[in-house]
Amino acid sequence: VQLQASGGGLVQAGGSLRLSCAASGRTFSINTVGWFRQAPGKEREFVARISWSGGTTYSADSVKGRFTISRDNAKNTVYLQMNSLKPEDTAIYYCAAGARYLPPTSWVFYKNYGHWGQGTLVTVSS
Repeated sequence: VQLQASGGGLVQAGGSLRLSCAASGRTFSINTVGWFRQAPGKEREFVARISWSGGTTYSADSVKGRFTISRDNAKNTVYLQMNSLKPEDTAIYYCAAGARYLPPTSWVFYKNYGHWGQGTLVTVSS
């Protein structure tokens, strides 16, 4: 599975961005797609995940009500709509795919994902 993340950029606080994660290759093996982010000097942080087949979603408390994860299976693409952005949302955003069948709560841990995209930078200015 190959993942290509895009859509990052510079935006003012309160603005919006939509990130895309296009999957290719053995997409039939995907169970879950997640978004993580990593700010300078900080650990990689779970943002949101979506099951590939059923569309079940889960988001971190820090982004609930502001970020929405969705998918378009016809395009093999997962989106992260980010609204009401804050300076603390500034980070490199990575999409990742996992193939194993794990309990839903396991998908908040980046080590459970076997495939990663290259990351896209989101910068929110105050």
